[in-house]
This record gives sequence, structure tokens and C-alpha cells, in this order.
Amino acid sequence: MLRTPGAWTFLAPAFVARLPYAMLGMGILLLVKDTHGSYGTASTVAAVAAVAQALVGPQTGRLADRYGQAAVLVPTVLVHAVSVGTLIALALGHAPAWSLFLAAAPAGASVPQIGAMVRARWIATFSAGGATAAPAAGIGTAFAFESVTDEFTFVIGPILATAVATSVNPAAGLAAEAALTLVGGLAFAARRRSAPARVERAPGVRQASALASPGVRLLAGAFLGVGTVFGSVQVSVNAFADAAGQHGAAGTVYGIFAGGSMLAGVLYGAVTWRRSVQQRMIISYGLLVLGCSTLWAMPGLVALSAAGLVCGLAIAPTLISGYTLVETLVEDGAKTEAFTWLTGAIGLGLATGATAAGRLVDSYGASTGFLVPVAGAGLGLAALIALRGLLVPPGTRAAAAGAAERGAPARPAVAAEG
Repeated sequence: MLRTPGAWTFLAPAFVARLPYAMLGMGILLLVKDTHGSYGTASTVAAVAAVAQALVGPQTGRLADRYGQAAVLVPTVLVHAVSVGTLIALALGHAPAWSLFLAAAPAGASVPQIGAMVRARWIATFSAGGATAAPAAGIGTAFAFESVTDEFTFVIGPILATAVATSVNPAAGLAAEAALTLVGGLAFAARRRSAPARVERAPGVRQASALASPGVRLLAGAFLGVGTVFGSVQVSVNAFADAAGQHGAAGTVYGIFAGGSMLAGVLYGAVTWRRSVQQRMIISYGLLVLGCSTLWAMPGLVALSAAGLVCGLAIAPTLISGYTLVETLVEDGAKTEAFTWLTGAIGLGLATGATAAGRLVDSYGASTGFLVPVAGAGLGLAALIALRGLLVPPGTRAAAAGAAERGAPARPAVAAEG
């Protein structure tokens, strides 16, 4: 896959641009906690940024499908750099909390949707020769690689943000996030040759939103649960490390959690699976709930790191399965938007989880924050099990119904087996 002509020309700048995604929440948390003295306030500011990203991100994905990635990326990263700079200035000036919320909203809304755009480029690259088994297999491998890359950024990002913020000053982590987003985003936008073609629409014809698909809505709800795991674990790990008197260890503990996911993503992409991707999604999500249920009972940082590693092993398989499924549920002109709905759902869940965990930590102690990922992921699993029929692509459902009427077995779609 990595020998695909032109792949590295967009993968390298994309890595630089997506690394800050994992730094933004941690950077806000560290800065606002230092300047305003409350995990509740800090997690709420981070939550505002995440909610804005969740709501606006899919709209930027929709615009990228229509007008091209570069036309959307360039103004987006410029707005992001200015917004983060404003947030830093307000926090250091000990401005009222409401002003931090106002600054966090555009900072989150302008987070570039690099992961979704890279996935759209892989689809365009492998689908150029037509819909065959080989491109479908390539897309499946590419999505596994992208999930590993995402998790690698979640390993490095929190550690980098924590290290810079604690060794230089609390604002330096956010400043580094803005600089990397700007440089990486502009470099990625400049690689126009690998970008998918703009979707030309007939006059007067309105493109249906990817969210019109019931399967996309179900996956977005499931990814919302995954986001609550990210947000609540991030806040709770920081509070737990603080309570243990080892604040600098928070980034490392969270990095181990993400490292488990990265390891699982590598293994997932190396296996030829016999189970359908729908079954793999439900199984990996169930394992995520099981892993999260142990975090609250850990007595120390070492035990928490080990439990986080085990919990993280279920993250990448869940994300890979979800992104593979959503690609089969929407038309070509809405794929970037569909990916951003899932990414946005993670951001919204991150906001919800971070806020809930922050309030619990302030009121009842660090360990209680780890109850939030169990609740969030548990609700996501219940929805997946109850509505799993929506994860089958519409064409496959129709073929299965027709085959059942004829008394013949239906053949699953190639992409659904990726």
C-alpha cells in the first residue's frame, strides 16, 4: 500500500497536520487548569472546542466534497491559528470563563478534517481502476493504516503537549498545536494531484447529506460513545496523576492507552478476517466496554497504565470497522462528509465525556471520572446490537431480500468484507 505512487506526498504533510488533533484538548486542559485552577472549568472549555468541531466539521467535509479540499483547508487553518492565539491570550490574562468559551468555539470549529480527507484520497486512489476486489482490499488496508496513524498521533500528541506545557510554560502546548496545524495543513492542501475530484452536480439537484443514511446515524452514535472514552479518560488520567503527585506522568499514561490501540490496529490490518465487518464492529465494541469497566478500580499509576493498555486494544478495531462500514453506506459525493460525521461524533463524545468526568472529579475524586467511559461505551454497544441491521449497505439488503424470495443465498458486497 505504501508503495502506491504519490502516497507519501500527501501522507507526510497529513501526519504533521493531524498530530495537533490530539494536542488541542490536552493543551486547553493544561493551560486553563493552570490559569483558572479548576478541572471543571478547564474541561468545559475543552468541551466547547470539541462540540464546535463536532458540529462544524461535517459541514467542512461537505464543502470539501463540493469545492475541493484545498479550497476549504487554506482558510480553515488560518482561522484556527488566529483562534487558538486568542484563546491563549485570554487564558494568560485570566479573562472570565465565558470569554474562554467564546474563543474555544472558533478554535474547535476550525480544526481541519485531515483524517477524513486522507481517507477520501485513499478511496480515490484505489478506486481509479474501477470497483474490483483488489481496490476494496486496498481500501481496507488503507483504513487500518489510517487508524494506526490516528492512534500514533494520540500516543505522541498528549505526551508532546504535556511535555512542552510543563517544561516551557502552560501556553506552549497550545502554541505548538496551532503552529503544526498551520504548517501541516498548508502543505497538505498544496498536494492537489492526489485529492479526489470535485463532485459536479446538475443544476437544481441537491446532494443528500450523508447523515440521511440510518446506518451512518447509527455509526455516529456508536462513535459518540468512543469519544466519551477519549474525553473522560483524558481528564481522569490527568486528575489521577495529580492526586498521585506525578502530574507529568499523565501524558505517558494516556499515551500507553493509545499505544494499545495502535498495536491492535497493526495486528488488525495484518489479519485476513473471515467474520463480516459488521460482526467485527460489535465484538470489538463489546471488548471496549469490558476494558473500560476496570479503570475505576485501579489503585495506582502502574496498574492504571496496564489497564489502559488492555482497554486501548479495542479502540482501533472499532474505529477501523466503523470507517470501513460507513464507506459502503454513502455515495461517492458524500464520503468525506460521512467520515467527518464520525470524526465529529468522536469530538462531541469527547466533549461530553470530558465535561462529565471533570465534574465528577471535582466533586468526588479522580477515580470516579473513570465511570463515564463505561456508561458512554455501554450505551453505544446497546445501540449497535439493537440496530445492527442498519449496518448492512442498502444494495446488499436488497440483494439479500431478493435472494431470500428466490430461495438462494445472498452474496455479500466486496466492500463490506474489507
